[in-house]
Amino acid sequence: MLALARTLDYEIVKIFFQKRDKPDVRTFIGRGKVEEIKEFLNSNRDIDLVIIDGELKPSQWFNLEKEFGKEVYDRLRLILSIFEKRAESREAKLQVRLAQLRYERPFVRELIHRSRAGEHPGYMAGGEYQVDDYYEMIKRQMRKIRKELEKIREDREIRRKQRREIGFYLIAIAGYTNAGKSSLLNLLANENVKVEELLFSTLSTTTSRIRERMSFSRPPILLTDTVGFIRNLPSWVIDAFHSTLEEIEVADLILLIVDLSEEPDEVRSKLQASLKELREIGAGSNILVVFNKIDVLDEDEVRRRLDHLKDLINDLPSVEISVKERKNIDKLIEMISRHLPSPVSLRFILPNTPESHKFLSELFERTWIRNVEYGEKIVVDLSVNPRISDKIIHRCKEIGGEVYHK
Repeated sequence: MLALARTLDYEIVKIFFQKRDKPDVRTFIGRGKVEEIKEFLNSNRDIDLVIIDGELKPSQWFNLEKEFGKEVYDRLRLILSIFEKRAESREAKLQVRLAQLRYERPFVRELIHRSRAGEHPGYMAGGEYQVDDYYEMIKRQMRKIRKELEKIREDREIRRKQRREIGFYLIAIAGYTNAGKSSLLNLLANENVKVEELLFSTLSTTTSRIRERMSFSRPPILLTDTVGFIRNLPSWVIDAFHSTLEEIEVADLILLIVDLSEEPDEVRSKLQASLKELREIGAGSNILVVFNKIDVLDEDEVRRRLDHLKDLINDLPSVEISVKERKNIDKLIEMISRHLPSPVSLRFILPNTPESHKFLSELFERTWIRNVEYGEKIVVDLSVNPRISDKIIHRCKEIGGEVYHK
């Protein structure tokens, strides 16, 4: 929670702890703790925000704001504020706004109830609208945003289909924020995707083609850096970002990045939650677990921590790396090669014609060309993604070529 608050540049003035078997129905934290916090606020009037580490019901939020005379955030509202700050693409901004509106809706219903009873409407209403008008505006905005997001999703699906038809292997990089996803993408793709030690700095997908193709017989590969996982989010928030997770669902291979340098219990908890999230979206089998940041641990500690996680990984392949120190990157590439769908190796013998030269240019773009010999005929040795091998073979025969499986 402290990291979340600092991400928004809030200065933490005081931390209160409360142990309860279950939240207080009226205030979440209980009357005694409310009075303790009120006393502190009365002595520190420059404080303008109280953050509760939990998920408040609308009535609890209203009661706390009324008691404290300050704006009150719960954990979810804080996270959505960070999302809003980090969103850069049009899609990410729309997704964040949709989640915010979905979050606000029950609170506005509470405000409607309270305002009709003659009570102060609270901070969220902002004085800009009558709360009932604001509620109708929320519903209209949500309909409009969903429609626009659906159009963006359809456009992405077209691009994704084109990539698959071209023959690219699709690799999705998933994991918690700050695990090193964007850094790994930069390393493998030789690009400069924004890397920040900030929570949720990636809210939309970033797809890059590996420029220097990996040193194995593979067709071209596209890497996608996806939005980071976050624990304990309601399903409706995850649904708002579902389109960014679609890249994971259709990937040939998922690189699940785990920061092994965190506290062992934290590593275990995040790995468990990540695997659960992947399985829930139907992507539980084609996973390569990548333990990052081993440069800050000695070898014995790495082994101890991995032993602690064996029961979670089960039969999933895994590799330990350091993106920062470029350690075991060759081993990672070898593991990627081993766990991508095996390519089909072919030999094409083509007539030496302009049409064949045009087809050859297409092959260079869509396949891994092993060797080309020019003469009376053009002999091409290649590897191709099995997803498009039939189409490539059909095209070869159409222009009078011969096909041999190797």
